[in-house]
Amino acid sequence: MTSTPSVIVFDVNETLSDMSPLSARFVEVGAPASLARVWFATLLRDGFALAAAGGTAKFSMIGSELLCGVLRDVALTQSLDDAVRHVMDGFETLSLHPDIADGIRGLKSAGLRLVTFSNGSAQVAESLLTRSGLRGEFEALLTVEDAPAWKPVRAAYEYAADACGVQPSDLLLVAVHPWDIHGAAQAGLRTAWLNRTGETYPSFFTAPDHTLSALGELATQLAPDPHPAHRS
Repeated sequence: MTSTPSVIVFDVNETLSDMSPLSARFVEVGAPASLARVWFATLLRDGFALAAAGGTAKFSMIGSELLCGVLRDVALTQSLDDAVRHVMDGFETLSLHPDIADGIRGLKSAGLRLVTFSNGSAQVAESLLTRSGLRGEFEALLTVEDAPAWKPVRAAYEYAADACGVQPSDLLLVAVHPWDIHGAAQAGLRTAWLNRTGETYPSFFTAPDHTLSALGELATQLAPDPHPAHRS
């Protein structure tokens, strides 16, 4: 696949949003900051398990129920219900990673269509992009709540292609999660792994078409070669 994709699809949680402030929310309710990462990993695990078994549930419902279990034995500074609400409300206050705004504008300037596609709610993406002044750059905010299954199930990516009115091969997914990159590749999408921290990509997943240390690199990588090699 050498042609430029027509639609760039962005994962939201951790790809666009900096989720590190959620750790502070745990501390504010009396829990260790380290529980934030454990809880989020468990949330994804259970969402994936549902998808693998042919079911689905909202990200917020799974997250809230798991939080009740994670925080139940913690000496909280407020009631369990209030603590769960405080953590979950944190998704509405997150900010973009520093590399995102310029990267988005560069892709938009290149004439590409931009959408988000999250295992979370469209409302979280709406809030994140509106507060950052970038909502107008995106034509749609897609969520698996409207799809047959969570990512990384093939049907989720096929839903995104249908929603955009294109073939899967016309989409390029940008994500920080290798599992998302792998799922998208298996569904026929092109992929860009946003690797801000210098991690090693897992060998057991399909390799990304592009690897980026910052989003701004993608527009450059997708730009046509101004000096293509001449064939004799």
